[in-house]
Amino acid sequence: MTDVILHIYDVTNSGSDKTNNTIVQINKIFKDRIGLGGIFHSAVQVFGDDEWSFGFCEQGTGVFSCPSGKNPMYTYRECIVLGKTNFSTSKVNQILRELSREWPGNSYDLLSKNCNHFCDEFCERLGVPKLPGWVNRFAHAGDAAVEIAGNTAFRLRQAKTEIVSASKVAYRFLLGVTSHSSVAPESPGNSTRGTPRFHATWFKNLVSPGAKPSSSSELENQEERHWQRP
Repeated sequence: MTDVILHIYDVTNSGSDKTNNTIVQINKIFKDRIGLGGIFHSAVQVFGDDEWSFGFCEQGTGVFSCPSGKNPMYTYRECIVLGKTNFSTSKVNQILRELSREWPGNSYDLLSKNCNHFCDEFCERLGVPKLPGWVNRFAHAGDAAVEIAGNTAFRLRQAKTEIVSASKVAYRFLLGVTSHSSVAPESPGNSTRGTPRFHATWFKNLVSPGAKPSSSSELENQEERHWQRP
């Protein structure tokens, strides 16, 4: 059995000292004082002196190693022993080969597939607990916000489509009423319950602002008065 160690860094590779200092301050406030989390890079050490992590590259695997605690791109913060693995060195190497194939560098995503997600997957395969929640909490929160925004946009588009479809149906209905209004009326002796004029009157009462619902007898009386006009 051997220890599985998580190495954690402040993300200070922006190229701007001002931005890097701001990130360090954010991490001090939200992690050290409040305990919520921050903006971190992580890597896993198991056997040997190297740590393993994941990052962006245009071609090939995004899985890489460097001496533990000495990644030159970030500012080292701390390490946490996550547990012990029962796997041998050869088994761990096999897991790393599998992860190297499954995690190409061009699949990197800051919110949904970053170094912390990789370390979670690596630890799970090693049979030890995943990263503490605070390590990747900001990415999880950002990813959830993106998903909510996407779902909201989809629902708005769906509602718009339904409104347009309903409008088209109503428009075709009105065209049908208009085209039938020029047809010669039936004799007064025939029932007018199913005539286009009857439907037009009903639809007018339905959509008129402030109009009260009319009973079928009222509508029939209106139709009868219409036909009795000279």
